[in-house]
Amino acid sequence: MLKMQKINKVYQTEMVQTHALRDFSLEVNEGEFIAVTGPSGSGKTTFLNIAGMLETFTDGEYELDGVRVGGLNDNQRADLRNQKIGFIFQGFNLIPDLNLYENVEVPLRYRGIKTAERKRRIERCLEQVGLGSRAKHLPQQLSGGQQQRVAIARALAGEPRFLLADEPTGNLDSLMARQVMELLEQINRDGATIVMVTHDPELARRAPRNIQIVDGQMADFTLYQGAAEHAVAMEA
Repeated sequence: MLKMQKINKVYQTEMVQTHALRDFSLEVNEGEFIAVTGPSGSGKTTFLNIAGMLETFTDGEYELDGVRVGGLNDNQRADLRNQKIGFIFQGFNLIPDLNLYENVEVPLRYRGIKTAERKRRIERCLEQVGLGSRAKHLPQQLSGGQQQRVAIARALAGEPRFLLADEPTGNLDSLMARQVMELLEQINRDGATIVMVTHDPELARRAPRNIQIVDGQMADFTLYQGAAEHAVAMEA
């Protein structure tokens, strides 16, 4: 589903050249749930931004769901991103003046989805995250964990093939973090492919597959449940 081969990302200024990713290669199969760990500054965010086509790469090859990303222009990347990818951010990114229904609706309006279809998707996704009865509430009337559930509903409403989660529990206490992780696990069981960047060792251990990024390179693979202890050692 996602295939990166020898991806390099170099940030160039007049004085400094910074290699954020170095010959980075990764394949993600459909239906996988992968936790991405590594120390601060290791290249995790750069990897996630390139995977989500929010940034371009310097060289290498990136294929998403059979489409070669490197040859696409800005508009083509935006279209592919809207069709294939859902984003879940640490900061929720909800619009405070809009209720939950309207927050989930915003990207669907942007995509030109008709009213009846928008309504079907929004109601289904809010029910899926356990907030169907609170559709008219404003974000500030919810707990942090509930706000993150709204953000997940918004990502799901686009019916993406691929979910990218950037520290989705970073602003939550341990109880709410576990609840959000349980929701992501259920979404994965329902068929979504998920790549999650996290600094939380407990959450990383729960992912069936873990990759570690150090100095812009793949440092370790673990392909079985509960084997992420080594991969999160750098977090200590």
